[in-house]
Amino acid sequence: MREAARITIGQAVADLKAEFPDVDIKESKIRHLENEGLVEPERTPSGYRKYSVQDMEKLRYIIRAQREHFLPLRVIREHLDALDRGLEPPALSGAPSIPGSLMANPAPGAESLLSHSADVRISRRELIKTAEITEELLDQLENFGLVRTRTGSKHYDADALVIAKVAGEMAAYGLEPRHLRAFRTAAEREVGLVEQVVSPIRRSREDGAEGRAAQTMDEMAVLSIRLHAALVKSGLRSLR
Repeated sequence: MREAARITIGQAVADLKAEFPDVDIKESKIRHLENEGLVEPERTPSGYRKYSVQDMEKLRYIIRAQREHFLPLRVIREHLDALDRGLEPPALSGAPSIPGSLMANPAPGAESLLSHSADVRISRRELIKTAEITEELLDQLENFGLVRTRTGSKHYDADALVIAKVAGEMAAYGLEPRHLRAFRTAAEREVGLVEQVVSPIRRSREDGAEGRAAQTMDEMAVLSIRLHAALVKSGLRSLR
């Protein structure tokens, strides 16, 4: 099934020509994009290229960006790098649409809050700009342990971005990072409860124990989020 989901370079060129008949698309052009590091198809043991669905969406994005906006490869590379890190590239008037599968961290609902957050890499400057906060506020969030960089890295993940943005919005109501420690404490207690349930599963010697533990952790995390939201909503209702 994995092989069936990938196509050869000849098939890739044929598909792209069918979609962009007004663009001169050759195998040499596709290889050039690979040499430039814009697309990295899988290679078979014999050295043949195999293009995935995501590879094809990247190629379509590149062609549209070149055809409709005349963007140089340097700029397109920056856009694709942003996509790979879960960010959205700078908006352009009439810019080519961004396929959802290219986004490392699409807008989450409750059930997907845990997905892909560790895959996103955001610099300090990008976090401050995207979250629309000041450097001083970020310093305070870090000092109170609310936001931290990824382990062994100078970059932040999607969770840090969400926390920073929400903290910035709450600051408009006079709530400072020191006031938000109660949220961190409550979250740590919820994590402890989930750990009590997951640890015995993880210690099991049965096949697939690690997978079941991960699934249980995600399911309980979603339930915890729902319960927390319901309790806060119920409590706020009593204030009206």
